Amino acid sequence: MACDDVVVAIVQSLKCRKTLLELSANLGLANEPKFRAALRTDEERIARMLVSIFTSESAEKTVLGLEGDAAQYFLDVVQGTLDKGLLIAQEHSRMAQRIIRKLAASCDRLPSSLFISGVTEKEDHPMFGGGYGDIYRASHNSRTVALKYMRAVHFMRGSDLRRVRLKFCSEALVWKDLRHANILPFLGIEKDSFPSSLCMVSPWMEHGTAINYVKEHGHANIDKLLYEISKGLQYLHSRGIVHGDLRGANVLINKDWSACLADFGLSIFSDATSTMSTNRAGSLHWMAPELLDPDGFGDGTFARTPASDVYAFGCLCLELYTGQPPFAHLREPAAMMKILSGERPERPSGTPGAHSISNLRWLHITACWAQKPAARPKTEVVAESMAWPASEAGDVWPRIAR
Repeated sequence: MACDDVVVAIVQSLKCRKTLLELSANLGLANEPKFRAALRTDEERIARMLVSIFTSESAEKTVLGLEGDAAQYFLDVVQGTLDKGLLIAQEHSRMAQRIIRKLAASCDRLPSSLFISGVTEKEDHPMFGGGYGDIYRASHNSRTVALKYMRAVHFMRGSDLRRVRLKFCSEALVWKDLRHANILPFLGIEKDSFPSSLCMVSPWMEHGTAINYVKEHGHANIDKLLYEISKGLQYLHSRGIVHGDLRGANVLINKDWSACLADFGLSIFSDATSTMSTNRAGSLHWMAPELLDPDGFGDGTFARTPASDVYAFGCLCLELYTGQPPFAHLREPAAMMKILSGERPERPSGTPGAHSISNLRWLHITACWAQKPAARPKTEVVAESMAWPASEAGDVWPRIAR
């Protein structure tokens, strides 16, 4: 079957499947074993057809040319195949996620299964706000949730609006498949709370950010929090995802008093085809030297990497221990010059609000913010070195040699 025909067949399959399911429900046949077996066989056949598309440049080109309902049907088929676990090989699952990201960006749509309904009791005013969006508290299925609302879309037109919508889609598509105890859960996308605007929905984190937690509850649990943050980061990197904006404000504390990584607005997949890898937004005090000066540290390409996340993690460690990121007392240009020249903050000792840092922990932190990316430890080694209780990390350091 020609590649164009395969794509058309997959688009048509969802239309036919919806009709078939409606008829079977009306006739009382939806749970018949033979009917369910036939559906499963068809799903497996579609999965094989999708793999043939993922591995064909011409077929992918056809897919990325889809528009309107055809694009929506294709997104839904691929997402449904992923959700049912029909793509056994991890490589094929990543190919599916990649084509969803690319098609979503080209057609400005998202898989239907990401959308949820039934959000109620949205408060009139946001609990938190930023440059582009606000966080509102609401309710969904009898649980308190957070709505991340992109307020800025109401003031944008043309290319600026397109850029913000792409950012929203990118964040949702990175976040939706993440399942880990130290990652903020993604509940879905909601479209009814605000006119002509979408919101991302997550559980409400009643204990706030890691920074606020330390301010309110002291430093006793910092080592535990840092270990949990490192495990969340290790999970992201194991899935080929770079967080891109790791700092205290983007770590939330859940109801069990554990740390969860949040805010995936700058996150990317660390493959060469990532569409958002050149977005230079971010927080300077946590940014690695190679992000501040790509020409001085490589081929001039701005690229967030696992190594730049590790650098940010080192800065986050200092932030939680002292309440401030590196060079917080300096204006951004001066801080940038310090970072680019290889200077790093001195080990804090006895300053108001600071917490003492052990010799071994300081060694781990300084390894994370090494000047050259290749000199920084891998995330799995960072997680081992942050093992909690601290006695479990005692033998890790000899293996931190990259």
